[in-house]
Amino acid sequence: MGERNPDTVDFGYREVPRAEKARLVRGVFDSVAPRYDLMNDLMSLGVHRVWKRIFVNAIGAGPRDTLLDLAAGTGDVAFAARERGAGRVLLSDVNPAMLSVAQGRALDRGIVDGVLFLCADAERLPLPDRCVEKVSIAFGLRNCTDKPAVLREARRVLRPGGRFHCLEFSRVEVEALAPLYDAWSFRVLPALGARVAGDADSYRYLAESIRTFPDQQALAAMMREAGLERAAWRSLSGGIVAIHTGWRF
Repeated sequence: MGERNPDTVDFGYREVPRAEKARLVRGVFDSVAPRYDLMNDLMSLGVHRVWKRIFVNAIGAGPRDTLLDLAAGTGDVAFAARERGAGRVLLSDVNPAMLSVAQGRALDRGIVDGVLFLCADAERLPLPDRCVEKVSIAFGLRNCTDKPAVLREARRVLRPGGRFHCLEFSRVEVEALAPLYDAWSFRVLPALGARVAGDADSYRYLAESIRTFPDQQALAAMMREAGLERAAWRSLSGGIVAIHTGWRF
């Protein structure tokens, strides 16, 4: 296998110019935003709610903590953290369409205090150093162009003693699950996307992006290289997803 071209990055199974990935990903989420929550339920048979509940409990943000939720999407993790007792939650996402959905959901749920919205690129956060106690990102890191930059930014904005938490699709560790998971990802998901959201291609990309994302060990190594200490992970559902954590000391 030859060396990877430093001027290109993965967009699913395609290699695209580095400068183009952000635009392509934005197009995906512009397309899926209106039915994103419904599709999450259908794609995971509702299990994503269990994963996120476990994730929010692992974050454990308390009343004195500010949580920065990167790639916050429609706000599932941020709202659950606030309702669980986080003092303040900052939802950050590069996609205005997703943030708009999140703002509407906040109003519908009566969540008005202690929640702020920020349209920003996780690779270049417009925030000062050492300003939050917790940073989270759920199912968003794989869509970022420069993943090490996101990890470095997460460390930069964490206060000493702060912790980074990442929930992401990972590498299946139960061999018997692999063929079923592949069939679901590459046959069922695009068909669901076409039927429910009118967009098979975006959901095909999402399935491909999972397969090109680093596995548990590789992501832990990336976190350590970014300066996050005590990098560790916990696999859920046989490795379909994993919760990664790292500290800034």
